[in-house]
Amino acid sequence: MNKVIRIGAGTAFFNDSRMGIAQLLAMDEAPDYIIFDFLAESVMGGLGRGLANGTGSGFASDFIDGYILPHLGTLRDRGVRVIANAGGLNPSGCAEVLRDRAAAVDVAVGIGVVAGDDLTQRRDSVIDADTRDMFDGFRVRDAIAAADRINSLVAYTGAFPIAAALSAGADIVITGRVVDSALALGALIHEFGWGPEDFDLLAAGTLAGHLLECSAQVTGGTFTDWRDVPDWAGIGMPIGECHSGGDLVITKPEGSGGLVSVGTVAEQLLYEVSDPQHYVVADVICDFSAVTLRQLGPDRVEVSGARGLGRTETYKASLTWDEGWRATATFPVIGLDAAAKARRTGQELFTRAGAMLRDLQLSPLERTRCDVLGGDGSGPTTAICRLVADHPDLEGAQLLVREQGSAISHMSVGTTLGLASSVRPVQRIAGFLVSKESVELSVAVGGDGVPFHVPMDARLAATDVPVPAWPQPAQDVEPGLAVPLIRLAWARSGDKGNLFNVAVIARDALYLPYIASALTPKKVGAHYGRVLGQGSMLRVQAYSAPGFSALNFVVENAMEGGVLASTWIDPVAKGMAQLLLDYPVPVSRAVYDRLAASR
Repeated sequence: MNKVIRIGAGTAFFNDSRMGIAQLLAMDEAPDYIIFDFLAESVMGGLGRGLANGTGSGFASDFIDGYILPHLGTLRDRGVRVIANAGGLNPSGCAEVLRDRAAAVDVAVGIGVVAGDDLTQRRDSVIDADTRDMFDGFRVRDAIAAADRINSLVAYTGAFPIAAALSAGADIVITGRVVDSALALGALIHEFGWGPEDFDLLAAGTLAGHLLECSAQVTGGTFTDWRDVPDWAGIGMPIGECHSGGDLVITKPEGSGGLVSVGTVAEQLLYEVSDPQHYVVADVICDFSAVTLRQLGPDRVEVSGARGLGRTETYKASLTWDEGWRATATFPVIGLDAAAKARRTGQELFTRAGAMLRDLQLSPLERTRCDVLGGDGSGPTTAICRLVADHPDLEGAQLLVREQGSAISHMSVGTTLGLASSVRPVQRIAGFLVSKESVELSVAVGGDGVPFHVPMDARLAATDVPVPAWPQPAQDVEPGLAVPLIRLAWARSGDKGNLFNVAVIARDALYLPYIASALTPKKVGAHYGRVLGQGSMLRVQAYSAPGFSALNFVVENAMEGGVLASTWIDPVAKGMAQLLLDYPVPVSRAVYDRLAASR
């Protein structure tokens, strides 16, 4: 029998909207599970910093009071189970607080805890002299030696411990830093009895979790064709109808806003996966390159074709540390020539701060950046000036923020009150591999230990998997005929450490040869080098996913060290795909006329 389990996604990140769980529980037929994703590398660092300085609990406390307690009775009455990585660096502490709060409102609930992924206190034994960052290749011990403070070191663990907690009767499972997609995969392993050698099924469950983990990003949020997406305010949370044979349908609550289409699902499918044929998570090596998408009806897309290639004997690990301080200040300048006045103001403030630092015998500012948004054109306008600078010392960073306030009377006419300013630690990130045997996980439900098994050995299910070929270039391009990429494709981007991914999905398979001809890795690297002001071509790795007519570009060494180290105005690379959508793509006369007729 093809059993179906329905999984809804309530959050995509720390402090995401609270509307998701209420919407999902209001359905006539509530999901079997609701998953909550709270964690990212930057969040783990912030939780670790809070633990170290005594200002935080190490877990996402808002998960308890903001998301679960208001709906705890409904969850229990409707039999909906919850899986959340809200435990952060202290899943047992999170479970204890939730248990006490539930008892206070007289709701009996079984709480499971998956712990052991936190390696922060064991870093000296886990990180050796040869441990290097998996993207940039630097020695991780060198980074530790230069750090002001180590915030966190965690392993991205898998789904089988979650399944064990559910099998032991947990109504709510709280984890630390598991792989995001494992939140859904754990439920499917429990419900369907999938084993560690069922690689194709584990890959299918991972794909379900990957599509769900970013909540509304698969139901029309951040979609290229944003005008086609109704009711952002009431956007529908995604629901995965997961079949025991591995097939999946993505949908959303009836009557909710948003959109579920081949385009919205395809964009999320490639989001931050780098090589779609070799997407490695804790339990399985996934091949998504031959996945197919089919529109079954309004807001219903069928997803099939994921393949599992085996597993590794390692987990990905993530280290976060503080190194120096970041000053940021943002203020408006109003009037004629607003942009020019804002640019001069920024440079004058950097000059003043530099002179004052010399007088104080402090080192100069580092990595200064002045962004001016708007303010060009004729007539009076408004420009927003954004200043960013780093300094090794807190005092040096604070000086720039303090002096920025003086611009309202010392510098350009039209300068008004600042919009925001901050001084915070610069947090850096390293990613590397650790053996599974070095990570000692535990599972408990209601305080009682639960047995479980996680395979530690590497296993290849297939060794003869052909790499998808790059699409053949178009042969019928007509000179002088070109259209912007957005007419031919959807696109989605996102950061991953010091690189970013750009997925490009052809709206019709007919368009793929033209896109592939125009967007070679060298051309994409040159384009981003130019539009990002890098002054040189960036290195780009490119991959093909022929199952749904897609290409994925990985732009390396482009994010200045990661989300909380980057000075870019877009440190999470959400806008990088937008910077590609006007790229001119030469086409044939037939394609050009077809597009003209569809306007």
